[in-house]
Amino acid sequence: MSITNILIITAACLIGGRLLPFKICYWFVFCASILGIFILQPVSPIHNLSFWFPLVALSLTIFVWAITQREGVLSSHSNIVGGILITVIIGIIAISRYINPICCITPERPPQIATIIIVVLVIIGLTWTFLLHSKNPVTTWSLFIIILLIFVILKLPWLTEKVSIMLRIINRQDVHLASSLDLYWLGYSYLAFRLLHVLRDFQSGRLTQISLSDFICYTLYLPSYVSGPIDRSQHFISELNQKYHTPTAINTDEYIEIIVGCKRIIRGIFKKFVLADTLALIALNSQNALKITSSFWLWVILYAYTLRIYFDFSGYTDIAIGISKLLGITLPENFESPYLKTSLISFWNSWHITLAQWFRTYFFYPLTRKLRLNFARLPFWIIIMIGQLATMLLIGLWHGLSWNFAIWGVWHGFGLFINNRWSAWIKRYSLDIFLKPGTKFIAQFLGWLLTFNFVALGWVWFILPDLGNAFTIFLRLFGKY
Repeated sequence: MSITNILIITAACLIGGRLLPFKICYWFVFCASILGIFILQPVSPIHNLSFWFPLVALSLTIFVWAITQREGVLSSHSNIVGGILITVIIGIIAISRYINPICCITPERPPQIATIIIVVLVIIGLTWTFLLHSKNPVTTWSLFIIILLIFVILKLPWLTEKVSIMLRIINRQDVHLASSLDLYWLGYSYLAFRLLHVLRDFQSGRLTQISLSDFICYTLYLPSYVSGPIDRSQHFISELNQKYHTPTAINTDEYIEIIVGCKRIIRGIFKKFVLADTLALIALNSQNALKITSSFWLWVILYAYTLRIYFDFSGYTDIAIGISKLLGITLPENFESPYLKTSLISFWNSWHITLAQWFRTYFFYPLTRKLRLNFARLPFWIIIMIGQLATMLLIGLWHGLSWNFAIWGVWHGFGLFINNRWSAWIKRYSLDIFLKPGTKFIAQFLGWLLTFNFVALGWVWFILPDLGNAFTIFLRLFGKY
């Protein structure tokens, strides 16, 4: 998002979240979340894709909600109002095509209104079908696979290009201009995590009943839709309940929240648009990597990238948390001084916290539990190694389905395993030498130095898609090439 978008969203949330009555404010959050995914979606070279991507995101959200519901949801007043508002918002976006000078609400002109009506009727029909077959595991797994399949298509450049060609043929556009960059779907990765989390909780019986409007607010929540954090539905719904469904009288704490939120937004803007964007001018990237032959300057630009990616990502997180504060909703923290940690385990407990927690909950713990039950003779350290390697590999591939991201994941997987074994060894042999005041500081300093540089070196894999270039940079960093 640009700084202009951030300031507009901040102003809207400040006005809507604090000046409107709480019942109207709730529906403001609901409508703003739906409108936001249409307005913020960038223009695509493929006609109308900036309209269809948000509509599919909204549709997937509605389908997941329908599949995870019990009987009697259609009689709920909140669900009826939510369904009507969704239809009205899509209708307004569609009609804006024909109204001057306000055309258009979306970045480009929406499709023909007849096409939109047909698609909306199909969505309503599928939603009704999913409500009738909500307890069918085949339906649940089918939607689960569809969400993952879309993710794979968006992450594989060659496959993305094939889809781009197909869409260009449908739109009668020049297929020779097709590119993997044509299919940029804003916020889909974070949307997918939220939807998959809800489906898995539903399959395991941990999901409570959620209204359609609450579910839309959760999955498409404007402050965190683009770059996280990845909140859990249970926590987010409880925040909604506390703020909008069972509100208390306005008190001093609410005004303190506004101040805290504004400070957080300012801090995030400073991190992202001052620190991160300045460091980007000298940070290591695929264009300048091989042009630097000095080991010293390679380390300088590598450290610049290391700091840049933190300030960029944590800056956006600060902005999201700050804007959410203006609406009276507390999002989970995503960063807790990760570069100051003295072990890789501590680093991953404080870097992209909500992503790491998601993978622990839905992959690492189930995998290691299954290995212990089905392969009881396997040594515990092998189970830990398999779990950590597989988890970090998936986290790497989440960033992109390519070898460099896979190696980055394995790099951290091995690092976590070694860290785990080292901690277990110290605990097993009660090496109190590391706890004495004189040696504790030295041990912590060395731990920090090793952890920081291990993470920094790992970014080489993350930055450079060409593995040969990555190896060359590693050699040059240590004066070997």
